[in-house]
Amino acid sequence: MKKTLLAIAMATTGLIALPAFAQDASSSTTANGNYQPYQPVGSGNWFINGSVGEGHVANGPYDDHPTTYGLNGGYRWKVGQDMGLGVEVGYNDQGNYKLKNIFNSQPVNQTSEKNDLRGWTAGVNGKINVWDGLYVSGRAGIYGWKGHGYDNDSLNRHHLDDVSWYGGAGLGYDFNQHFSLGLSYDYFDAKKQGVDLSTDTASLTAEYRF
Repeated sequence: MKKTLLAIAMATTGLIALPAFAQDASSSTTANGNYQPYQPVGSGNWFINGSVGEGHVANGPYDDHPTTYGLNGGYRWKVGQDMGLGVEVGYNDQGNYKLKNIFNSQPVNQTSEKNDLRGWTAGVNGKINVWDGLYVSGRAGIYGWKGHGYDNDSLNRHHLDDVSWYGGAGLGYDFNQHFSLGLSYDYFDAKKQGVDLSTDTASLTAEYRF
C-alpha cells in the first residue's frame, strides 16, 4: 500500500509537468484554463497551507490514532492550462502514540513517557484542476524526522532521528484564485533500529496562494 501511494504521488507530481512541454510559445501569455484561470502559463504563486488530521500507526507495539498537524509552504508554477507544479518545505507533528498492551491489545498508561514523531519535509507537489475549481493533487519528497519509541522485540525505548521519504495524494476545491480547501492522505516513513513509527494520515488542508 505504501509503495503504491508513493508511486501515485510521484506520478502525479512528476508526470504532471509533461504536458507543459507540449505548450507552444503563445500559450505562455494566455490566461485561461481551470488552474488559476486568470494567470498565464509560466507564471506562479507563493503558497502556504496548514493541515489537521488523524494519524494511524499500527506497527509493533503501537496501535493508535493520534491527532496530527502540519504547516507547509513553497512556490507553484502554472505549467499548463489545468496544471500546477511546485516545490515545498514544511514541518509536521504526527502526534503522541500510546503503547498498546502486547498481551491483550489494551492501552498502557504512559503519562510519564512520550512516544512521538515530528519532522521536516522538502519535496515537489502538483495539482490538476479537473473542472471548475475541483482539483486532485500529489506530493512527494524527503522526510527528516525525530521520534521516541520502542522497538518491536525487546521493548527498549529509543530516541531516534533519520532522513527518509513521504508521499501523498488529495482532492479539494479552489474557492477563488487565493483560497482552497481539501482532503489529503499522506504517508511518512520512519523506521530505524527496529523501531517503526511510520504513520499514514488523513487530513483537512487549507491553502492560501499569494
